[in-house]
Amino acid sequence: MKIENKDRAKILIEALPYIQKYYNKILVVKYGGNAMINEDLKNAVMGDIVLLSLIGVRVVLIHGGGPEITGMLNKIGKKTEFVDGLRVTDRETVDVAQMVLSGKINKGLVNLIQNMGGKAIGLCGTDGHMIEAESMDERLGFVGKITHINVQPILDVLDKGYIPVISTIGCDGKNNIYNINADTAASKIAGMLKAESFISMTDIRGLLRDKDDEESLIPVVRVSEAPQLISEGIISGGMIPKVDCCIEAVRQGVKRVFMIDGRVPHSILLETLTNEGIGTMFV
Repeated sequence: MKIENKDRAKILIEALPYIQKYYNKILVVKYGGNAMINEDLKNAVMGDIVLLSLIGVRVVLIHGGGPEITGMLNKIGKKTEFVDGLRVTDRETVDVAQMVLSGKINKGLVNLIQNMGGKAIGLCGTDGHMIEAESMDERLGFVGKITHINVQPILDVLDKGYIPVISTIGCDGKNNIYNINADTAASKIAGMLKAESFISMTDIRGLLRDKDDEESLIPVVRVSEAPQLISEGIISGGMIPKVDCCIEAVRQGVKRVFMIDGRVPHSILLETLTNEGIGTMFV
């Protein structure tokens, strides 16, 4: 479809107030799901982040990588056990998680951003003791519960004009390393940074009134409405912890929190720089 020049100009002008709103403000993006696996989607996400950075938005990218960890464990013949749906993480498993998240995935994303004309520096939660943690449950081993967030390393990188790309590996004062849930870490970091917005990328359109009907999107959810939505079963299963993270970010002072569909190319730009948006906003 050919776009006329006047329409291109109209699109750019309509984006102007949103560019002004986000200029020099912090935007935290939790990156995961299908958008990490599909190369076209990955390129679209990194392109969005580079563009936002170049127009003056202080973007912080926080990524997961559960499927890649599972793939590497399979390659080395490491059997995975689960307790209450969570991976039992012994010392060998957390070493693999650190290698995959802070090595392969993190540095790959940094390189991709650089090759697209952006400036990025990779960080993990042990850098500057950014993410301090303790064992969530002794049955789970080195699955971490966050005890403290130090955002100074993130601010230092932002102040130098770089995009911080963060893997959610935590640490404690006893030389232990922990695998941290990326949604939880991103929510807490966004809150500590008092971000203008926190965007959580998922593999659905947003919060759905009917989980089997993607046309039943709920565009806005107030924090006070969440308990009722849970009791009605609208928020259930694996969606509960994701919604909890969004709500926690709002409570910690993030101005706008969005759950968006990472399967849609350029979903970050559509949410931040257009009138309509595409996901669910938590207020």
